[in-house]
This record gives sequence, structure tokens and C-alpha cells, in this order.
Amino acid sequence: MVVKTILMLMVFIVPLIILNTGIVSSVWLLFTLYVISGFGMAGIGMGIMHDAIHNSYSKNQKVNKYLGYTLNLIGANDSVWKIQHNVLHHTFTNVEEADDDINPPFFLRFTPHTKRYRIHRFQHIYSWFFYGLSTVSWVTAKDFVRMLRYKKMGFFQEKSVFTKELIKVIAWKIASFTFVLVLPIIMVPLAAWIVILAFITMHFVTGLLITTVFQLAHIVPTTEYPLPDEDGLIAGDWATHQLMTTSNFSPKSKLFSWFIGGLNYQIEHHLLPNICHVHYRKISHIVAETAKEYGLPYHNKHTFVSAVGEHFKMLRNLGKPDNLRIG
Repeated sequence: MVVKTILMLMVFIVPLIILNTGIVSSVWLLFTLYVISGFGMAGIGMGIMHDAIHNSYSKNQKVNKYLGYTLNLIGANDSVWKIQHNVLHHTFTNVEEADDDINPPFFLRFTPHTKRYRIHRFQHIYSWFFYGLSTVSWVTAKDFVRMLRYKKMGFFQEKSVFTKELIKVIAWKIASFTFVLVLPIIMVPLAAWIVILAFITMHFVTGLLITTVFQLAHIVPTTEYPLPDEDGLIAGDWATHQLMTTSNFSPKSKLFSWFIGGLNYQIEHHLLPNICHVHYRKISHIVAETAKEYGLPYHNKHTFVSAVGEHFKMLRNLGKPDNLRIG
């Protein structure tokens, strides 16, 4: 974890430092450095901050706290993420309206219970483009939108707490945007629109990687989308719910698993979110055997490509009027 942390932070920061020195005057080098930084940003998001904010990076809570700030470093916010991901997504996985990960804009449909529009017929084609733009939306507007929504939900009940968190969000974003975009615009001897386009390209790389990895774990034909009953309760126990709504993929690819922070073992992560991802591979055999013993599902796709194919099918299926599930 320490080696990965140092490496990913360097991959993200070093290209930006080079850009901020003003020595880069080539368009292709500008884009190359931003793209490299995008891979570092994705590595930070999936392999560092994710464990830290789950308090699974280290037994030392101060280490988790400060490494959780790496999310703020790349332009998002750790406080908002804790609510959106740790609380809502992990508690209400694949439950419409409760799980913020499946509450996208109207032109995307991730559950069979969401209202269908005619445009959804083509979402299996255009979704990938919006996946690429997801982190641009995240670091600019989405954190503020979610803060207001979570305040209405009761997460920031005291006005002083909300104001304090809002100031922190704004301060971190100013710092991040200054380092990642404003200084390069000033220092790089190229037109500002070229630098902005390179910045968007960096985020497109990050957004496409991160969003695709997370989508493959939940938006596939084999996972379920349970609805609460009249009392607002979900049938069954929490652990069974996680097995029904989550899927693994590409379990044999060690390098790929290392880069994406073990998120190909999403079942293990959802059942045991307080355990560091470096242990998921060994734990997965125990979880799979236990699920089989009790007659519970253990969804798994053998390769990343096959998982992408299943997600593609699911998007296409959810765009059809009849909502037929594809197995």
C-alpha cells in the first residue's frame, strides 16, 4: 500500500509539476502529461483514498484521515464521498433513490424501476462518453449538489456544520484547480483553450476508468434491484443483499487488480469494507465457498472484457420498452 501510494501520487503530481514549470511548449507533450496524470488520478481514487475513507488503509485512524484527503487533492471531497459512498451506497446497494450511485441524470437509466425515456434506447452507445465526463462533473458541480441534497436528508443538521464543510469544499477545490488547471494556463506557452482541452482529456481518462470499474460491479444482468416494502424495509439480511446486488470480475488478473485497488473483488469489499483491498484475493475463496454452502449467489465474470460486455448488454436491455432481463 505504501509503494502504491507513493507511485500513484507521483504519477499524478509529477506531470503537473512539469507543466507548471513552463518548459512544455508542445501540444502532444501537454496532452501526454495530462493523460499520465489522469491515470495517477484514477489510481488515487481507486487504490488510495477509497481504502483510506473506508478506514481500511491503516489501523491508524490519522493515517486514514490524511490519506483520505488525497480525494480532495484531485478535486473532489472526502466528507461528501463518505455519505454518498460509505453510507448510502454500501447500505442501500442498488436500491433506487437510496443508492446515489444509481441515481444518474435522466438520460441514463441504471435500474428497471426508473422511468424510461425514448433516448434510453441508445444509452448503451452514448453512456461511455458521459462516463468519461463524470469526474469533470464531480469536481465542478456534483459535490455542491450532493451537499444540498444531503443537508435536506439530515446529514448536516446544524447550519454551522454545513457552513464549515462548505468552506472546506470550496477551499480544497480552489487549491486543486489552481495547481491542476490555472497555473498550467498561466505557465504553458499555448492557448488557454488547448490547456483546458488537455485538462478535460485528463478527466476523461480518469472518469472512464473509474466509472466503468464501479459500474461493472452492480449494473449487470445478474445483479438484483430490490425495492423497499410499504414500511421502507428491504427483504432479507444485509449480507445477502450485498451478494444479490454485487458482482466480481477478472479475478485472475493480478496487475489489473493492483491498479484498480482490488475493486474487481467488489463482493468482498461490500461484505468486508473495513479490510484493506490487498487481502481480497485470499478472502474471495472463503467467501465463494461460504456462499455456495448456504445456497447464496456469488456473481463473477472471468475477464474484464466479458464484464464490460455484460454491462453493455444491461444498458441496452434497460433501454428497451419491455425491460427483458438478459442473463
